[in-house]
Amino acid sequence: MIIFIRLLFISLLASSPSFSFAPAPRGMVKIPAGQYIPFFSEKGIKTLKVNAFYLDIKPVTNAEFMEFIRDNPKWSRSQASKLYVDASYLKHWKSDFDIGHNFNKIKNSPVTNISWFAANAYCKWKGKRLPTLNEWEYVGNAPAVNDKRPIDKIILQWYSKPMPPVLPPVGSTFFNKYNVSDMHGLVWEWVYDFNSIIMSGDSRSNLAINRDLFCASAGLGTIDKENYAAYMRYAFRGSLKAKYTVNNLGFRCAMDIQ
Repeated sequence: MIIFIRLLFISLLASSPSFSFAPAPRGMVKIPAGQYIPFFSEKGIKTLKVNAFYLDIKPVTNAEFMEFIRDNPKWSRSQASKLYVDASYLKHWKSDFDIGHNFNKIKNSPVTNISWFAANAYCKWKGKRLPTLNEWEYVGNAPAVNDKRPIDKIILQWYSKPMPPVLPPVGSTFFNKYNVSDMHGLVWEWVYDFNSIIMSGDSRSNLAINRDLFCASAGLGTIDKENYAAYMRYAFRGSLKAKYTVNNLGFRCAMDIQ
């Protein structure tokens, strides 16, 4: 009788939408639901709830993006529509389907010089999506597990260093408490709604962003006005357009939990 009750209980848990014993997709980790204190809140909300989701453990690499290009030639450097990429798209590659003589050095480095459109297309090709700003910030603010420095100090020290000629491989920086690597210390990353914060009408100009962030931050609802790392992150996002490509801007994918 006891064995039957235990089996029935396990069966009910497995069939309940609140419980999931399915492993995370390969290369991803399940991020549990929770709350975090946002840097910016238009309505004065002190905490934001984030639902559980899957997130890539590491950023997408040059080798992985090459697989996408080979399967989707319309996104190659010469064929990609100029509506969706700028002139610097994949400029560090030798040609459409050749990363170049330094392939072995950068194949496991995060792919950069990627527009939002290209990153979004890659994630869809993988059956995934780009993480939202709140999802990324929720995970990105988690403490490191193999670095005892406060997360804001880790970020600011990274910001203060020049970008190396060859980016290190993914997984070479710290892992945080969610077992996610390289949220800081390697590249900036696209998020799905990168331009959803700090807007004045339809303006996306650097001048408007800088004025709002650094001269009128109190009126914009920044909760932690001494979080300089977040100021820089939000200002950078606000300066972007979806077709822009930058040599230290990459991405990773997320996925909903069904």
